[in-house]
Amino acid sequence: MTPLPRADVVIAGAGPVGLTLAIGLARQGASVHLFEKRPAFGMLPKMERCNARTMENFRRLGIEDEIRDAGLDNDMPMDVFICLEDVNRPPLVTHEYASVNELKRSYRSTHDGTTAAVPYQLISQYTLEPLLCEIARRYPSVQITFDRELTDFTQTEDAVQVELRSASGEGWEIDADYLVGCDGGASTVRDLLGFTLEGETLLAMRQALFRSDELLDRIPIGKGRHYHIADDKNSFLIVQDDKQHFSLHATVSSDEEMPPLFEKIIGFPIDYETLYVGGWQQRLMLANRYRDRRVFLAGDSAHLVIPTGGLGMNTGHGDAVDLAWKLAAVVGGWGGPGLLDSYEAERRPTGRRNIAASRRAAKGRRQWRDMWRPEIADESAAGERARADLREVAEREQRWSNDLYGIELGYRYMASPVLAYDAAPDSEDQPVEFEYSPSTLVGARLPNVWLRDGRPLQDEFGFEFTLIDTTPSGADASELAAAFERLGAPFRSIRPDSDHAARVYGEGLLLIRPDLHIAWSGDACPEDAQGLAMRLTGRYPASTAR
Repeated sequence: MTPLPRADVVIAGAGPVGLTLAIGLARQGASVHLFEKRPAFGMLPKMERCNARTMENFRRLGIEDEIRDAGLDNDMPMDVFICLEDVNRPPLVTHEYASVNELKRSYRSTHDGTTAAVPYQLISQYTLEPLLCEIARRYPSVQITFDRELTDFTQTEDAVQVELRSASGEGWEIDADYLVGCDGGASTVRDLLGFTLEGETLLAMRQALFRSDELLDRIPIGKGRHYHIADDKNSFLIVQDDKQHFSLHATVSSDEEMPPLFEKIIGFPIDYETLYVGGWQQRLMLANRYRDRRVFLAGDSAHLVIPTGGLGMNTGHGDAVDLAWKLAAVVGGWGGPGLLDSYEAERRPTGRRNIAASRRAAKGRRQWRDMWRPEIADESAAGERARADLREVAEREQRWSNDLYGIELGYRYMASPVLAYDAAPDSEDQPVEFEYSPSTLVGARLPNVWLRDGRPLQDEFGFEFTLIDTTPSGADASELAAAFERLGAPFRSIRPDSDHAARVYGEGLLLIRPDLHIAWSGDACPEDAQGLAMRLTGRYPASTAR
């Protein structure tokens, strides 16, 4: 095998999760070699939504504007329709959702911490992947190679040796400090580790991708992002980011049925092209483990979340953000082993929670779809009754799929070995709450407040530990700063130039990690500043971190 230059981190898989991880690592000083077994990026949409938390993270990486420019028109309404048989007649249910630009204006006038720093963005995976790849390649410390499939690896005390193969059979090997498997639901890394996916299998679906340059402007009921069809095939039409591609999902028995179904749903003659048809299986599954020594799982290799609720890629993105700063800290010499111990303790319960949320959303959608009756389109008393029954259930239950703000922003790390809890939470699991309530409890995402110059407070943070001081007269943080400095860990203290920070956060101190989760809180700086710094940087063994 041909040897390759050593990297700090090897990543298997150039999907959105692996590419985000590569960018995050490079941004924080680590060298990365990312390998992808595909010869090139494909055209299958897969994910189509970066939620608000994901876009906050992309903003912190400095790439929010590029993603929005490449994604769906930010002035387009995000409405969701439930239609009877086709998109021509008045919809049974319309759920109206503001455009991205409308949300930006609304967020900016909200001062109680209940909104994200930025709204979500619709962008198809076939658009996002090449964009993230191009951004990652701007960093000299990142190398990305296609047509390289990971076939094996071995771990030693101080390295991972990874073996790779091309489609033609040529082989390579590379040493790294760490390996991260972002190689999808059929993960080779997970299989080689001997980890298993545990969960449930739901519907067998087919997906088709169509192109039509004129369709969206001609839909009589108006523009939106999703068109659910009340039929016996679970039909669901999604507008892709350029508004010229449409993906259709349905439970039909053959690929050949998808184009005629598309024509039936449209209900009027239109020029279109079929680009792809294939089957896929809905699964809700969680890996029994996320890490073995120097090897980690992230994204679909660690959890499979059905598209209902849009949590799949976004959950994996959260894995990448969590893992990037921890690996970079350890590679950089200031992070201790407890940081790596904390990855599974933080992200696996989050994966389990998001799977539960997707299951609840799927149950809600299933409830109104089960109300379909053969007579539902009839102009009869029975037809009217069937429509009314479905409408009543759908009006309530479909919202579980679209109103997930609490799932996106409200997750809290409940049992982390590198957080300084006032009192240990009762469980490692947090409630599956769809409503978002801002929290300054340790482990929660820092709620957003606005600076006087109109920027979100998050813009003030780099990738260091940041002490937010909202005490009336200002705290002396010199001992805490010195404690982090002795460990070589980045640290700064700020008093937010905001009219609302003290009201949202209370008058006190919040210590924020590089991923914007609250690591410690108090009314005054801790007496044992060095002990706190050691705990938060993973210098204590996991068993004593609390």
